[in-house]
Amino acid sequence: MGNIPEVFRKLRNPSFYILSGFTTAILAIHPVQAFTITKVDLLGQSTFPTGSTFQGTELGGLSGITYDASKNIYYSISDDRSEKAPARFYTLNIDLSQGSLQQGGVIPVGVTTLLTENGQPFAPLSLDPEGITLTSKGTVFVSSEGDASKLVAPFVKEFSLNGEQLNTLPVRDKFLPTATSDRGIRNNLAFESLTITPDQKSLFTATENAIAQDGPAAALGVSSPSRILKYNLGTGKAEQEFLYLTEPVAAAANPAGTFSTNGLVDLLALDNNGNFLSLERSFSKGVGNTIKLFEVSLDNADDISAIDSLSTVNLNTIKPADKKLLLDFATLNLPLDNIEGLTFGPNLADGRRSLIVVSDNNFSPTQFTQVLAFGIESSSTREVPEPSALAGLALITLVGIKVKHRAKA
Repeated sequence: MGNIPEVFRKLRNPSFYILSGFTTAILAIHPVQAFTITKVDLLGQSTFPTGSTFQGTELGGLSGITYDASKNIYYSISDDRSEKAPARFYTLNIDLSQGSLQQGGVIPVGVTTLLTENGQPFAPLSLDPEGITLTSKGTVFVSSEGDASKLVAPFVKEFSLNGEQLNTLPVRDKFLPTATSDRGIRNNLAFESLTITPDQKSLFTATENAIAQDGPAAALGVSSPSRILKYNLGTGKAEQEFLYLTEPVAAAANPAGTFSTNGLVDLLALDNNGNFLSLERSFSKGVGNTIKLFEVSLDNADDISAIDSLSTVNLNTIKPADKKLLLDFATLNLPLDNIEGLTFGPNLADGRRSLIVVSDNNFSPTQFTQVLAFGIESSSTREVPEPSALAGLALITLVGIKVKHRAKA
């Protein structure tokens, strides 16, 4: 501790208050901004046929993507469950230099095998990698959905860019699969999303659909109560959870009763204040994919981390994440594959931010790998001082009044 008598001597000096209050205000009055997306324009696409290979691996299953601005390259996770080749992510060059994306503008330049804590490739069917996000330390976090049918737990792990496993974030018991299937993640509907806030303090993932004890999976006319999970990257602990209501399945399958789904497949942090882009993908057999991009805010959302089962409460009493539709990909008039990942890219020459989305072709001969590029325009919706700044300004005002009173005396 410092010299206490000296501190009290300073406290009797009004100029100390003025300087302290002014310093507090300067440090704390930085704007609290929330972005809103005002326009999304297609810049083009590039595709790969199923069966394309790179460095001895089948290039496909691209379920998540993240941008490394320091190298102007992208890392894209394959959801191969170590079956066709060991679990891996690809390094991609995506050419937006002319303000557009042309066929052939996406080039794989590297592939990295993910390793277990023992330094070995993941065994077949021991994971289902879906999300990837880059840290400012030059590492990546990867999310796995696990496999509820085989009681393989989901995870969020940190890896070096060489694939070495560095860290594992805890997963709360409510998400773990169970033999009775009445609790925990649903199969293939778990931790699909992954993003980190720009200040690097928080990581977010989400369940693609509701966990078993929370409510139904998405269906025709039925939305699903997914959970967005917030982790504190300083402590490495899970902090909060928020309700995210998916859209219902977009169209009836044909033939009726065959496979259909809709889910939250990725999140992308817009700022440090709980604002995101979200990507939802609906698929119905005989119909195809419906892809929608939303702007999402957690500003008014309730923390539901203490609720073990949403089925035990009235969902109408819980404030979910707010959603606003930005783009229905059907308006692009393009054949759409199973789009599942998104990331920001570099700023374009005209000042817009680029946005990249990728598809998971499921290694199916009837599908293809698709990379779409967009230019987005955004604006700030509010700019207010934080409470500590207001306190500092109030202190300046009060001390100023006191000093002026003394001067008159």
